[in-house]
Amino acid sequence: MTKTPKQITRALDRVLHKVEKPARYTGGELNSIVKPWDGTVIETKVGLAFPDIYELGGSNLGLMVLYDLINKRENMLAERIYCPWPDFEAIMRRDEIPLFSLETRHAAGDFDIIGFSLPYEQLYTNVLTMLDLADIPLRAVDRTAEHPLIIAGGSGCYNPEPMSAFFDAMIIGEGEEVIFDVIAAYEEWRVANGTWRTAGRAKRYALWEKLAKIPGVYVPAFYDVSYAADDTIAAITPNHPNAPTEVLKRVVTVMPPPVTKFIVPFIDVVHNRAAIEIMRGCTRGCRFCQAGMIFRPVRERTPDEVLAAVDEMIEHCGFEEVSFLSLSSSDYSYVAELVRRTMEKHGEKKLSIGLPSLRIESFSVDLMDLLEKGRRRSGFTFAPEAATDRMRDVINKPIASEELLATAEEVYK
Repeated sequence: MTKTPKQITRALDRVLHKVEKPARYTGGELNSIVKPWDGTVIETKVGLAFPDIYELGGSNLGLMVLYDLINKRENMLAERIYCPWPDFEAIMRRDEIPLFSLETRHAAGDFDIIGFSLPYEQLYTNVLTMLDLADIPLRAVDRTAEHPLIIAGGSGCYNPEPMSAFFDAMIIGEGEEVIFDVIAAYEEWRVANGTWRTAGRAKRYALWEKLAKIPGVYVPAFYDVSYAADDTIAAITPNHPNAPTEVLKRVVTVMPPPVTKFIVPFIDVVHNRAAIEIMRGCTRGCRFCQAGMIFRPVRERTPDEVLAAVDEMIEHCGFEEVSFLSLSSSDYSYVAELVRRTMEKHGEKKLSIGLPSLRIESFSVDLMDLLEKGRRRSGFTFAPEAATDRMRDVINKPIASEELLATAEEVYK
């Protein structure tokens, strides 16, 4: 099913008018990055795959961060690959159109590395759909030298074993630094062994050996898994000297610069606005919250860094709304100062600010008043998670009912 970008483009010209929302597959959006494939400048080509439709993947900040960071390097490129909606998937299978990237319409199998973002477990099966559409064998052991290196990262990889059969390597932890360690290992291996496609399986094994030495990288082939009688995992044992007994998560000490050139879609996406991560991690320790545990320790951006990013975002994108993201935005040390300074500078432009994940006990009426100065009236969502004080204490979210009702009354006023 291998086809050139020109062949894929001709096929799309024939069928896109038959599908719902053709703009899911056209590319060409403002701020998308297209680099030439020919020549000698680009050494490594990375397909960033999000196993869901365009509207969801286009709103994923993690993928946009990697897209921005990789494309800032002169010797590598990153392009986006999304899972098609069922109507277009059926046409792709019927007309033998391979899974392709939006930027240049290269088939997914043309990339050196395909990196899947797995933010949650419900997307696991879509990974298999995308591999199948790319004509790439589902299981890593069944792939030959002609296939790309298939890796994954994201919150859905913290328990890697359910999907371990389908990936050459899985990244545990934060990806902004380790992705370049993986690419460097690939480039070093390629210099010694030729391209992935011309290397035999023994040489491919040598790349796994390099990857296994990178902190935070789990190479499933180098571990044996035994199961208990109830089918739970009894033990995971390394079977190669390069494989550590425990793969420790990668943590970036300093968050990378915020993305300011967001891709502006032609159609509405789930979060049709800019997003700036103001804080990573959380100290609350709610017992039901995976993210609050795995993204520790807490790291904060300075208000000056965030404000500079807002300035650039407005210039490059024209969005009228920006979300200041974190697991608990009202716990950000400078939240009132940041909102006040942002509205003082951009209030005349009617810029709206979103603060997701608000905690009732750290929310104030003064902060609400600042947020109300934006372009549109903001809604406020508070999630007590449980109906009684006792149950909230059990899940380590100790919010008194009186405090909850008093805050709701103030917001309503």
